[in-house]
Amino acid sequence: MQSHEVDFAIHGDDMQFVEIELDPGETIVAEGGAMMYITDGVTFETKMGDGAEPDEGMWGKLKSAGKRVVTGESLFMTHFTNNGGGKQQAAFAAPYPGKIIPINLGQMGGRLICQKDAFLCAAMGTKVGIAFNKKLGAGFFGGEGFILQDLQGDGKVFVHAGGTIIEKHLSGETLRVDTGCLVAFEPTIEYSIERAGNLKSMMFGGEGLFLATLSGVGRVWLQSLPFSRLADRIAPRGGGSSQDEGSVIGGLSNIFES
Repeated sequence: MQSHEVDFAIHGDDMQFVEIELDPGETIVAEGGAMMYITDGVTFETKMGDGAEPDEGMWGKLKSAGKRVVTGESLFMTHFTNNGGGKQQAAFAAPYPGKIIPINLGQMGGRLICQKDAFLCAAMGTKVGIAFNKKLGAGFFGGEGFILQDLQGDGKVFVHAGGTIIEKHLSGETLRVDTGCLVAFEPTIEYSIERAGNLKSMMFGGEGLFLATLSGVGRVWLQSLPFSRLADRIAPRGGGSSQDEGSVIGGLSNIFES
């Protein structure tokens, strides 16, 4: 299914929202709870799945929705459609401070891999699935987990991340990053997990137990403030101040320190 062509504008600096302009009949698909406002001619309906394959039948819809549940997302998605006259607007906001990244899938091979909670909204026709990492180590120890979101299509998608966002272009070199700081990458990038130095560094360095290793040719998007890091600073596990674990799995160091 060819994606709807939508225009957009991103507003704000550190707490952004995206305003989508919909022509009559156009639809934007979003995560539940992401809507900020809609104009009078826009109607919305909660549906099972992304609607990218309207003829897939009930079993296909259940299968697609089931994959979303595996990633920790809701079984349902909300479809916003311009059923009024003229151009209408629908706006969506990120759930925590950070940036919204607009990406045209049609200009990058039709596919993007991202962390499971990065997807905000997309033009109707975008397929929101899951991508299994072939290396079990990346699944069990990576901050993003064994399952990543797989966005496919030829239209615009909008992903969000915390803090400041940087886009890195790899040309065969290797980049090692905190697992929680990885937002998205092109499918041409190979993603794996490696140990963060020796045992002493892993336990007391404050950088988490593992690092994500990215190599190949393509683009990578990183965030400076993962939500897990922000949440731990606000409400440290075990009370008191906490070291910067840098990733979900990094918090395991608290177990040893206790």
